[in-house]
Amino acid sequence: MAKPARTLDLALGPRLNKSSLTRWLYEEMRRAILERRLPPGIRLPPTRDLAAQFRVSRGVVVTAFDQLREQGYLTARVGAGTHVCANLPPNNSVGMDRVQRTQKLPAAIRGLSRSRPARPFRAYEPALTEFPTDVWARVGSRRLHRVSAALLGAGHTAGYEPLRQEIAAYLGSSRGVNCSADCVVILSGVQQGLDLFSRLLLQPGQAVWLENPGYFGAAAAFRNRGANIIPVPVDEHGLDVAAGICLGREPRAAYVTPAHQFPLGACMSLERRLALLAWAQDANAFILEDDYDSEYRFEGHPIPALQGLDTHESVIFLGSFNKVLFPSLRLGFAVVPPALLDPVLALRLASDVTPPGLDQAILCDFIAEGHLGRHIRRMRNLYATRLEALQEAAQQYLGGVLEISSIRAGLSTAGILCNGMTSREAESLATANGIEVLGLHRFILGKNTIEGLLLGFASFTEREIRGSVRALAKALDDGAHTRA
Repeated sequence: MAKPARTLDLALGPRLNKSSLTRWLYEEMRRAILERRLPPGIRLPPTRDLAAQFRVSRGVVVTAFDQLREQGYLTARVGAGTHVCANLPPNNSVGMDRVQRTQKLPAAIRGLSRSRPARPFRAYEPALTEFPTDVWARVGSRRLHRVSAALLGAGHTAGYEPLRQEIAAYLGSSRGVNCSADCVVILSGVQQGLDLFSRLLLQPGQAVWLENPGYFGAAAAFRNRGANIIPVPVDEHGLDVAAGICLGREPRAAYVTPAHQFPLGACMSLERRLALLAWAQDANAFILEDDYDSEYRFEGHPIPALQGLDTHESVIFLGSFNKVLFPSLRLGFAVVPPALLDPVLALRLASDVTPPGLDQAILCDFIAEGHLGRHIRRMRNLYATRLEALQEAAQQYLGGVLEISSIRAGLSTAGILCNGMTSREAESLATANGIEVLGLHRFILGKNTIEGLLLGFASFTEREIRGSVRALAKALDDGAHTRA
C-alpha cells in the first residue's frame, strides 16, 4: 500500500463560540468524512504530521482521532495506519444533524460486519452449513401447497396460535417454563423483546440492573429509553444480587442471562436465582430473562429456566430461534406475565402489527414434526466437539497468553488474557492478522476490570479452529515482542 502524503489537502472551518481545539478538530474532520471530502478508505497522515499542519498539539489530534474511531468514522490497525471507515452509510450529513445525539451504534459492534463471510472466531453465528435446508424446504413446500387465506391475512398480534402452542409445549418440557400458549408472544427475536419491554416497563431516568460485563443489545435498548443503567457485577455464580442491592437506586427491572451468562458463560446458581426472585418481589420489579444459548449445554443436566421458579409473575422470559436455526429466520418469543399481556400487545400493535404468518406456520410444522429436536441434538454433539478442539488447541498454543474458560456450553467461549495485554490491543492484533475476535472491553460498563477475548467456535471445523488458534497465538506473541 502506498504511503500517505505528508500533508492532507483539507480545508477546515474556523473555530466558533470559543470551542476547544479538540472539539473543533473532531467536528471539522467528522464533517469532512460525512461530506466525502475525506472519502471512505483513505489513509490519513500520521498524527504528528497533522498536528504540524493544523498548528495544534499532537495530543489534540490523537484525542480527536480516538473519538472518531470510537464512533465508527475511522479504523486503525497495527502497522496499517488510520483510515476513514470503508463501510460508511450513504452521505446524509444534513439529515444527521436532525438525528438525536443519543442514538449511537453500540460500542460492541462498531467496525464489525455481518455481511462478509464468517472467519474464526466469529462469536455470533451458528453452523449454517449444517442446517437441514432440504428438510426445511420440504416442510415449507407442503405448507405452501395447503396455505389458507387466513394464514395469508394479518393474523393475531401475539402470533400464529398453533406455533404458540408448540412453543409453550417445547418450553415446558425442555426448559421447565410454566406457561400456556395464551402467554406466548411471537417476536422477531430477543432484541425486539428488549425494545418492547424497555418501553413498557421503564420511564426515562428510571433505573435498571444490567449484568457487567453484559449484552450490548440490552444496554442499547435501555439507553434508547433513557433509562439509568446500573452495572451489577457477575462472577462464577452469575449476577451478584447482594452487590446489586448495595448499589441502591430502586431499579424497576433487571436483565439477566442465567442459563449461560453473556459473555463470560457462567450458569446462575440456584441460590442466586432464588435471591433474585426474592429481590424482584420486594422491589416490585420485573426480571427480563434472556434464555441465551440454553439449548447448548455439553455436560451435566439441563438447567431449568429461572421463570419456572417464579411464583409471583415477576419474570419475562425471552428466547429466539435465530441462532438455533438460522439468523435470517427472525423469529423469537416472549413468555409474558398475564398482567403485562394486554399492554405489550397494544405496544406491539403500534410498532410492527404482527409477525410474518407464513414463516411462523413453517416453523410450527418444523417443530411439530420433530425436526427442531433432532437438529438441536445433532448440533449439541457437533458444537461440543468443536469447543473441545478449541480448548485443546488453546492449551497447546496459548498457554500463558490466553486462558480459555473451562465452561462447556454455548456457541462461544471467553478467554482471559494473562500476558499483560489489554483486550483492545489483543483484538487489534487479531484483526490485523485476519482473525475475528471480540475484546471483552466491548461488553464492560464503566471501568474495564477484565481483559480478554470472546471466541466463537460453532461455525468452524476442527481443522479451521486449530489453524486459527495457532495464528492467534502468533499474532499475540508478535504483538507482545513489538511492545517490549
